[in-house]
Formats: sequence, structure tokens, C-alpha cells
Amino acid sequence: MSDPNAGYDVVILGGGSGGYAAAFRAAELGLKVALIEKDKVGGTCLHRGCIPTKALLHAGEVADTARESEQFGILAEFKGVDMPAVKEYKDGVVAKLYKGLQGLVKAHKVDFIQGTGKLVGPNSVQVDNGQTVTGKNVVLATGSYSKTLPGLEVDGERIITSEHALELTSLPSKAIVIGGGVIGVEFASAWKSLGVDVEIIEGLPRLIAAEDADSSKQLERAFRKRGIKFHTGKFFEKVERTDSGVQVTIQGGTVVEGELVLVAVGRGPVTANLGYEEQGVNMDRGFVLVNEHLQTSVPGVYAVGDIVPGIQLAHRGFLQGIFVAEHIAGLNPAPIDETGIPRVTFTEPEVASMGLNEDKAKEKYGADKIKSVNYNLAGNGKSNILKTQGFIKLVAVEDGPIVGVHMVGARISEQIGEAELIYNWEAYANDVAQLIHMHPTQNEAIGEAAMLLAGKPLHAHD
Repeated sequence: MSDPNAGYDVVILGGGSGGYAAAFRAAELGLKVALIEKDKVGGTCLHRGCIPTKALLHAGEVADTARESEQFGILAEFKGVDMPAVKEYKDGVVAKLYKGLQGLVKAHKVDFIQGTGKLVGPNSVQVDNGQTVTGKNVVLATGSYSKTLPGLEVDGERIITSEHALELTSLPSKAIVIGGGVIGVEFASAWKSLGVDVEIIEGLPRLIAAEDADSSKQLERAFRKRGIKFHTGKFFEKVERTDSGVQVTIQGGTVVEGELVLVAVGRGPVTANLGYEEQGVNMDRGFVLVNEHLQTSVPGVYAVGDIVPGIQLAHRGFLQGIFVAEHIAGLNPAPIDETGIPRVTFTEPEVASMGLNEDKAKEKYGADKIKSVNYNLAGNGKSNILKTQGFIKLVAVEDGPIVGVHMVGARISEQIGEAELIYNWEAYANDVAQLIHMHPTQNEAIGEAAMLLAGKPLHAHD
């Protein structure tokens, strides 16, 4: 074993959201840090996930606005979509953020090491450039990859993943999306806005099945209205290439045809062949098991982000990275409540949530102890201005705090901040109802929902 006192205080394997957050925070706390990354700092979120996907969705929103401008009294002409220009816009956003992140690595005096690292000891990482980097603590943050399923052989042309989809410079006339979770519905929404005919195949009973059932129903209604087709409760059986594209057979014998298939069945942990198990790190189906302090079974070795079981979100990894740095520095940070992490699906309309959905709340507290209300955005002035439909749903324990906030509507993701405070500060309906919410904003709808839950509705029927 190499001497842990001879190297860094913290060696981080992976430069995505979790890895670089751990690096920056540890450096701020006076620790000597090495950050090892095989590709570019920023990871999947910046380069192949959150940021480019949302840029694509915004381009779609602009296209829809141009098409529908007449309903606002504006006579605009929609001439079409220039996908090479859309890609240039998307890549420009990523490049600007990447440049800023590179500057922050230097500003924090983090030693950035380019290469693929492998854990070769409890405090040693071997890099494929020949270096062996040693540290008192090691943080595993190697991220995730796009999964596929047997019978879905990705070729990058007709059968693609989200990474391939983000590099397209021309769009198909018809696309099939296998998977109705967050990634699948976001691409379906963006592509529909950009002029693609889209059909989704989802094996679970509803789209975005991890969300509250009311949120799923509202999104499904919106998708039907937009002409996005979907099949729920039916798994695909086979995918065949044809002269013009692909055809997918689903349970029941229905055949769906299109020019390409997007495989959006989730993401798996990047942990294979990296030495984790060989060094005694406990694993489960490729994921790294940790305790509440994000420590693995090997002393001095931590894990953060998508390789840790739980919801795979960039801001979760970011928060975990900060937590680990502070734990290593002896600050004794409070363990992270996974249920207290905000979630947003950036479709049109957007779906945002905090805490427990109604079914989970009833499981935890008992059905007779749970009260929920839905405030319809039809009663909200700003939502009417935006011509959006949706709701704010609050789930609370009877005579207790609000334990779930669920929202659907255009731009509703911008309200997730107050929802996060409501849940994490264990606010009661009366606590929120007495706050002043700016008029006219969609934020008002949270206040109205709280007033409804507190038994004093003004713009809603109790």
C-alpha cells in the first residue's frame, strides 16, 4: 500500500457535477486536491445531458411560439427549423459554460489530471497516462451511461441514445421513443416542437411513473393535445430495421414504424473495470453502496452522484460532492435527505416536484392521515397570460407539515425553489398561506394552494 500521507488530501475520480463540486469545496477548505477526468470537466450534465437537452427544448419552445404567435395578436411567420443552427446554438451554450468551469478549476488551484483512473488501493488511483495518484481520501464520482436492453442494439444511426440525439443535424419525420421516463418525454417534447412526429412506448402504466399520478395524467393530457402518441403498460418485443427506418413491435402485436428509435430506458453506473470491487468496495448491480455519510465499505473511500443508488440528478451529485468535502474536512455536515431533492421534467408543460407523492405519503403516514389539495392554474393570472394549463398540488399530514409539492405548467420549474423550502423546512399550510406572494406571478399559485389547504381559499373552491 502506498503512503497516504505522501500525496493529496483528496483524490477525486470523475469530473462531473459531483466530482468537481467535491474538488472545489475541498479546495476552499484548504485541502490539497487532485481531480482525475477521462474527458472534460463538467461530465454528462454539461456536455451530454442537462444543459444541451434544455437548450434543445428552448429552441423547440421558440418554434412553438412562432407557430402560435397569432393567438397573442402577433403576426409572425414560421419558416422552419435549421437544425445545424440549432446545434450551433446548443454547442455554444455548452462551450461558454465549459470555459467558465475550466477557469474555476484553475482558480481553486485544483490539480486536474487528464486520463482514465482505476482504484488500485484504498488510497491510490492509477491513471492510464502512467501516473499513480495517492491521497488520504478518495472520492468515486464516475457517473453514468445510457442503458439499453436486449434486442435494442444501438448503432448510432437508426437506433440511438440521448448522446446521439444531441448531435443530430437533421431530424426524422417520425421518431419512436422507447421509455417514458424523464429523458424519453423530454426528447419527445423537444422533437415534437421541432416538427417531428413522435410515438412513445412505455412498459409502466403511465408516463413519468416516478411522479405523482396527477402529474402523469396532466402531462399525458397535454401530450395528447399536442399530438404526441404514447403506449403505456406495454413493453417492446422486438425492433427491426426496414428500408426506410425501423419498426417496433410491442406487446399485443401492435407495430409502430419510424425513421429512428431513441432508446431512453434509463442510465447505468459507470463502475465496471475500475477496480472498485477488487479493492473491497461493496456493490449492488453495479452501484456503489454507501452509508449516510456517503462512505463506502473501504475506510477513506467515498462515492457520490449517479453511481450511488437513488435518483440520478446532477444537482444531487453536486450536493453530495459538497457534503463529502465538508465531511472530510471535519465540518460534520447534516446527512442529505434524498426526498428533499427537487425534481423537474422540462417538457411542455413542465413537471416539478418535491418530497413525497400522494401514494408514498399514504404508505408512510397512513391514508387517513394525509390531506391533499389541487389548485388549478386556471385561477392564476400569469398562467392565463402564458396560456398554460396545470396545477399546484400540496400533500400534507393532517395537522402536520406539507410533505409533497407537485406542479405542472409552462415555466413551473421556476417555482421549485419555494417548494424546496416548504418541504425541507417542514412548513405547515398556515405558514405558507400567511406569506405574501407577488402578483401577478405563477408563484402566487403556491400561496393559493396553501390557503386552500389551510381552509381559507380565495380563488379556489374548497
